[in-house]
Amino acid sequence: MNRDDWYRHWFGADYLALYPHRDRDEARQAVELLLSCIQLPADGRILDLACGAGRHLEALAAHGVRGVGLDLSSHLLARAREGDGSPCLVRADMRRIPFSNMAFHAVTSFFTSFGYFAHERDNRAVLDEVRRVLRPGGIFLLDFLNADRVVATLRPRDEQVIRGRRVVQERRLLEGERVVEKRILIRTEAEGEGVGPAQSYTERVRLYRAHELATLLEAAGYRVVQRYGDYAGGALGPDSPRVILLASLSPDS
Repeated sequence: MNRDDWYRHWFGADYLALYPHRDRDEARQAVELLLSCIQLPADGRILDLACGAGRHLEALAAHGVRGVGLDLSSHLLARAREGDGSPCLVRADMRRIPFSNMAFHAVTSFFTSFGYFAHERDNRAVLDEVRRVLRPGGIFLLDFLNADRVVATLRPRDEQVIRGRRVVQERRLLEGERVVEKRILIRTEAEGEGVGPAQSYTERVRLYRAHELATLLEAAGYRVVQRYGDYAGGALGPDSPRVILLASLSPDS
């Protein structure tokens, strides 16, 4: 497996088995933060990039908002189709969004769904595609990890049993603390027979600092209009759990 395309392999059946219900309360809070910051028309549409199993789409639907979900994982999209809200779902690569220009009033990237690509040009391509499908005056919400906090608090290894499976996670910083890599080893525990063979997966995310994300957005034609450090709308600081940037597309973009 090419470790640069780790995302094609990890977000599948094992991911769903271990994490069948990511925090829905957190998703509701994140959506409420978004909706408090934008003025969405009655027919407004929001695109959720890397929508996964659809928890943010469900939260949008609870507010009567038409959400469209895009993800590369057929497993996660299948789970999203089982959820509430009957969202429109599309399987695609976020570097090539299969929608026409100016199709959406807002685009979201929740829960660190950015920085997956090894080459900078690919991460920039995502921002360019989002700009293309946003209407003038539209809002892009980018919800990312706090890289400084990740570096300061990194746990090299942990081990736990999740839903009857032993999960070992090994983390390391690469490229001069520019990338965090996590290796996930999953073993099924067979009673009386010890521990079974392991499945191995990798996560690699580029550690953009908050100011670097803002620079990337501005270079791509956005204007950062708000910064938050958590889903409750708290101020962004060195110890914030999240880096949440709201970027506006100027009417003449």
